[in-house]
Amino acid sequence: MGESRGSRAMFTFLASWVRPVMNVLLAKEWHGMERLPQDTGIIVCPNHVTEIDPIVVGHFLYNQGIMPHFLAKASLFSVPAIGSILRTIKQVPVERSTAGANRSLDAAREALADGGGIVIYPEGTLTRDPYMWPMKGRSGAARLALQTRAPVVPIAQWGAQELFPRYAKRFHTLPRKRVRLLVGDPVDLSDLHGAPLTKATLDAATDRILDAITALLAELRGEEAPAERWDPVARQQKPTGRHFEGDGDSPAGPVTGDQL
Repeated sequence: MGESRGSRAMFTFLASWVRPVMNVLLAKEWHGMERLPQDTGIIVCPNHVTEIDPIVVGHFLYNQGIMPHFLAKASLFSVPAIGSILRTIKQVPVERSTAGANRSLDAAREALADGGGIVIYPEGTLTRDPYMWPMKGRSGAARLALQTRAPVVPIAQWGAQELFPRYAKRFHTLPRKRVRLLVGDPVDLSDLHGAPLTKATLDAATDRILDAITALLAELRGEEAPAERWDPVARQQKPTGRHFEGDGDSPAGPVTGDQL
C-alpha cells in the first residue's frame, strides 16, 4: 500500500527543517542499516535516555526511507494544528479505555500495512536506571509484535543525552555532540507466535526485546551491562513523570548528561 501522498508530503515538509537542525546540533554515526527489513512494516524498539530520542530515531528512519510513526497521547490529537499534523502523518493515538486501545491497535496495524515503522519504547518512559541502561519494560511492543507478527527491530542509540540531558531545561550545544546509533537483527519471537497472550508470554517477549537492545547498547558504549535490569517498582520509584530523582536505593544517584 505505502504511505499516502499527503502523509509523505507532510513528512517531507517536517524533515526540511528538522534534518538541517539535527545535522548542525549532532554529528552522526549510524551502523547496521543493512539489518533493517525491506518492503514490510516494522516495529522499531529503541532505548530511551532523553526527550529528544524520538527526533533522533525519526531522523534516522526517515533517512532510510522508512516513515516513522510514534505512539502519542490521544489528547494531542485534539490540539488545533498539531492534531491535524499528527493525523496526516498517521501517528498513533494512545488511549486508556478498552475501546481506545483497540483503536490504537488498528491505527498501528494500518501504519505497518503501509510499510512504515512503528516506534515503541519498550521501557514506556525515560529509563530510571542511574547509569542509563535499559530498565524493566512494559508489554506494549511485545503485544503488538505477537498480534501482527511484524518484525521487531532493536535499536541502541547513545550521545543525544549529552545534547539534552534527561529531563533537562536547556540544550547543551557546545561543543558539538555526537550521537551513535546501532541497528540489531530482528528479534526472534517465532516460537511465541500463536501462543495465548498471557503475562508469561508477554514478559518473555519483552525480555527478549530488551536483552537485544541492551546488548547493542553495551557494544556502543564499550561497557558491560548490569547483570540485573533496573526495576523502578522494586526501587519504589514513580513509574512516570520527571520527579523520580532521589528515589530508589542507588548509592551513586542519577547520572545526568553532564556526568557521562
